[in-house]
Amino acid sequence: MRLLFFATLFGVLVDAGDALQIQCYQCEEMKHNDCSTPEYIVNCTVNVQDMCQKEVLVKPDGIHYRKSCASSGACLIASSGYQQFCTGRLNSVCISCCNTPLCNGPRRKRPVPSVAAATSSNQLLLFLVTFLLLLLLTLPPVT
Repeated sequence: MRLLFFATLFGVLVDAGDALQIQCYQCEEMKHNDCSTPEYIVNCTVNVQDMCQKEVLVKPDGIHYRKSCASSGACLIASSGYQQFCTGRLNSVCISCCNTPLCNGPRRKRPVPSVAAATSSNQLLLFLVTFLLLLLLTLPPVT
């Protein structure tokens, strides 16, 4: 009986691992990208909404954002259908799709390489060049 219980529990846990769920930001026509905060995070429908969608609308009163969960098919069709309207000018509509958690939020800044990292790699290069020169100097001459 125990074996049956653990086998069933294992099967349920393994089957639950197959379900793919993504988290996205969700809001309707917010200005200034304000809906990229924790209270706007939603869990998308498992195995149905597998992408995040972001719409950027340029209106007379400024830039508006619409964010949501979407199915990959619907999102990709919408984004390609609006490609011609994505100009960045007044009445522009840009739709983008992505498939990683919270990817429809603000763009993350790339980290700037630190001076310490550059200095340590330069020191390593200097060490290797010095080592090779010493090695060449200690080799017997070729006759």
